[in-house]
Amino acid sequence: MSSPAQHPAHAAPDPRRWLALFILLIANFMNLIDVTIVNVALPSMREGLGATDSQIEWVIAAYVLAFALGLLPFGRLGDIVGRTHMFLWGVAGFTAASALCGLSPNIEFLIIARVIQGLAGAMMTPQVLAIATVTFPPHERGQAFSLFGLSAGLAAVCGPILGGVLISAQLFGMDWQPIFLVNIPVGIAAVIAGYFLIPRLPGHSALKNDFVGIVLFGLGLVCVVFPIIEGRAYGWPLWAFAMIASGFVLLVAFVLWTRARAKAGLPQLLNFDLIANRDFMFGAFVITVFASGIPGMFMVISIFLQSGFGFTPLESGLTNTPFSVGVLIASLIAGRFGSHYLRGRLAASGALLAGGIGALHFIIAGSGDSINHWSFLPPLLLAGIGLGLGFSSLFQLVLRNVPHRDAGAGSGALQAFQQVGGALGVALVGEMFFGSLATGFAAGNAPHAVFTDAASFALWYQVASFLLVLLLVPFFKSGGGQGHGQGAPARHVPIEA
Repeated sequence: MSSPAQHPAHAAPDPRRWLALFILLIANFMNLIDVTIVNVALPSMREGLGATDSQIEWVIAAYVLAFALGLLPFGRLGDIVGRTHMFLWGVAGFTAASALCGLSPNIEFLIIARVIQGLAGAMMTPQVLAIATVTFPPHERGQAFSLFGLSAGLAAVCGPILGGVLISAQLFGMDWQPIFLVNIPVGIAAVIAGYFLIPRLPGHSALKNDFVGIVLFGLGLVCVVFPIIEGRAYGWPLWAFAMIASGFVLLVAFVLWTRARAKAGLPQLLNFDLIANRDFMFGAFVITVFASGIPGMFMVISIFLQSGFGFTPLESGLTNTPFSVGVLIASLIAGRFGSHYLRGRLAASGALLAGGIGALHFIIAGSGDSINHWSFLPPLLLAGIGLGLGFSSLFQLVLRNVPHRDAGAGSGALQAFQQVGGALGVALVGEMFFGSLATGFAAGNAPHAVFTDAASFALWYQVASFLLVLLLVPFFKSGGGQGHGQGAPARHVPIEA
């Protein structure tokens, strides 16, 4: 994926640029809030659609995995056909997919609609900052880009609360459906306004996409994630392990294919220079581990509170809100540090996340037949501050050792690894949580005890993953390198809470 073209210094700024930015922010906000809002609705979906444990995992994982698979190829496609066209198609697709999600008659239909929604989200997300970069002159870019960070923080805070309000309101007799249907009028307005207000950015038809690379990478990931989610339901048969092994074989084949494309001077899905960059791949691994901790955690907490202890969706969303507030606070503070103290900030992030979630583990493990939601506030606030500190410093740490020519592709690739981590985390945490639930109910234990044991057990994954990040911090290079620098603004990193 190429870096976006810069605004020509001699060109007059587009008079519509701030209106165009507002549309970009609205679409981006709609995408980001959808990530957080769904967690609150999972128990309602499970009950209303009669979904199995693995199907509920797929409601999250299908979106995240489709989003991960689409980021790089749709980023390149935006270069080819024009980023404004790709953005508008992405918003239209996201809006249509939201309608399909809200009108789903069964869980299978909902999962398919979530795949479409994830792909549409991947169509519009890579284009957003690229359009803003071209639209705004250099002296206005900092102010414009700061609004993306603010919108991400607001989406993290608003998502759980809005989800709880919409579900509890029972609008027109509906349950969880409004969390998706609310996107329809917003998306339609964004497409219409965007068509008239966002400047048309020309494409480069000479560029090509690597379709074989897309297939190898996509099949490889699906072959790894699918059996982790479905294996438990089938008793972990031999085909599940064979599928995981074949997934790793496909990913190796993807690397070899990409190397051959690079030698031949042909376009690659992921620049082989990045794959061959040990610092970048180490950073990508750390980002994958880091990102794997959060989506699965909120799946567990929402089901634990609502299905285990009878919380309403609104009560559940409000209980989770301190985490999102912590993310917003830390994001605002972290921006003042710029590129300073990156390793220290990442170490503090890992410690806060491991400590906060570890404390939450003991709070849940020590609960009896009732839950004091106020006891969740301190650990979730600390963990949220940790997440807000971590993502910005982690991306900067990795990208500063990436050459300028690969900065745009590297940033997009790291977002893909972030989403891959989220999908793997949902699969692994779901295996721990739902497996423990099944064992507890089979043993005839009391329902509160079953949910308490399962949730506290599943949280060990988050503690372990963030402790691993903390232990890996010293292995990042301490020098500045020749990475992102001042001339290439980092792409926006969606925060998932």
